[in-house]
Amino acid sequence: MTLRDLIQAAGNHPAPIVATLVAVPALTWLVGVCHRQGEGRNAPWKFAYSVLVYLACIPGTFAAVLTAYAMFFRNENLLDANLLIYFLPILSMVATLVVIRKRVSFDDVPGFNRLSGLMVLMACSFGIALALHKTRIFIGFFGSVEMLFVLAAGVFALLKWGGYMLFRSGEEPAKPMPKFPPTTPTK
Repeated sequence: MTLRDLIQAAGNHPAPIVATLVAVPALTWLVGVCHRQGEGRNAPWKFAYSVLVYLACIPGTFAAVLTAYAMFFRNENLLDANLLIYFLPILSMVATLVVIRKRVSFDDVPGFNRLSGLMVLMACSFGIALALHKTRIFIGFFGSVEMLFVLAAGVFALLKWGGYMLFRSGEEPAKPMPKFPPTTPTK
């Protein structure tokens, strides 16, 4: 079974896909209603938000890559694309992130920094692949070497930032203890 066969099979059975992709933002809203404003950064809510972020972002990111691949590499007509496979996961991801953002800061959600770093790295990797795919003739005949260096420097900076976001610990370093003036013994 190829990935295309899997996508076609998923498109032929829309009920579980729609139920799952609509349930994630609905559960996010429900979790937000269950606690008071400002308590989302505390356990167990922050862990529930973390699970919901991953449930929304993994299929959403996959659908975004799939849509961009179909549009830029395969030159497919997106009017013929299956909305449930190509666009509903992206909409579910955006809706989930908007609902979470209204209730809690993303800095308080465990693992969000790494997931956002992974998404940036994927976007940069896709951008590099697209640039190589689209500019191979352009660079050879019409582009300048300076433009290639500017493109490479921009992609490197984004990859560096994405790597930092992906591999940082997420914890702030401990603040140093304040230095008190020496005390003199009393007599």
